[in-house]
Amino acid sequence: MTKDDIQNITALLNSPQNIIIVPHKNPDGDAIGSALGLFHYLKNSNRHEVKIIAPNDYPDFLKWMPGEADILKYDLEPNICDTLIKEASIIFTLDFNALNRIGGMELPVSESTAIKVMIDHHQQPDDYADFMYSDVSMSSTCEMVYHFIDMLGDTDVIESDIASCLYAGIMTDTGSFRFPSTTSTTHNVIAKLIEKGANNSEIHNNIHDTNSHDRLRLLGCALQNLKVLPDFRTAYITLSQNELNRFNFKKGDTEGIVNYALSLQGIRFAAIFIENQKEGIVKISLRSKGTFSVNEFSRAHFGGGGHVNAAGGKSDLDMKATIEKFISILPSYINALNDE
Repeated sequence: MTKDDIQNITALLNSPQNIIIVPHKNPDGDAIGSALGLFHYLKNSNRHEVKIIAPNDYPDFLKWMPGEADILKYDLEPNICDTLIKEASIIFTLDFNALNRIGGMELPVSESTAIKVMIDHHQQPDDYADFMYSDVSMSSTCEMVYHFIDMLGDTDVIESDIASCLYAGIMTDTGSFRFPSTTSTTHNVIAKLIEKGANNSEIHNNIHDTNSHDRLRLLGCALQNLKVLPDFRTAYITLSQNELNRFNFKKGDTEGIVNYALSLQGIRFAAIFIENQKEGIVKISLRSKGTFSVNEFSRAHFGGGGHVNAAGGKSDLDMKATIEKFISILPSYINALNDE
């Protein structure tokens, strides 16, 4: 984002605006944290009308965040949300860089005449925004929102609500600060957020220590389904719709399970395949270590994308055929997977 961009955005925000903030479909901690962090900043800094519209619901372990109750769900109230989008003067899109990532909101947002501001850290952004803050080296969109506020010269307005939301998103998107995207700058931002009132231990507890009995039983089932392909330094997990139903699956219950496969000694590439009969797809989450790009792998074979070490995708095949396809692809990557 250039100095001219910042000056233009500052000028826009100096007068009251109707602002909509949009995270991606199936929002995670970084999406909700960045949306709420920006929401509180904009509400605190001027006389703006600000609404967050999420495409759909998200896990319960994110619903402790300050201001969460004010988030609108597009799939539940499309008419109200469409009106708000039409009336918006500025739309911030957070934690995604292609409008097809917002499901049913894609058409109304693309047709809106509002000024669009993208803040995102994913690779290969589409060219839809009037102002684009895109940086794939960043740990998270929440870290970028902090830097955005800093570029506007407003870090003094960051208080405990903003700090808590941004901390939560950085923590979840960095795997509690263990992923390679975590830099010294990330830790400096985290330190400043704690100074501003983010209660780090309470945030960790709110996100990680709220498991239901059913979720832990589902995790046990997933680990029973773990398969290892040592020749390709790859491990994968499957969860069928019947297994999800057996353990009363709720949104967010499979969050982080793929990392158990990646934690195996010697494993460099991990995947989880989750059947979704309602959508008629198998949802895929991919993780890797080192330079093996699951973003490129997913884009090439499973219609998805993301980051070098974390990406998602989907398959229109059934579970058996999806696994067969996945395994059949691996020989063409054997050198990359075994390259230290």
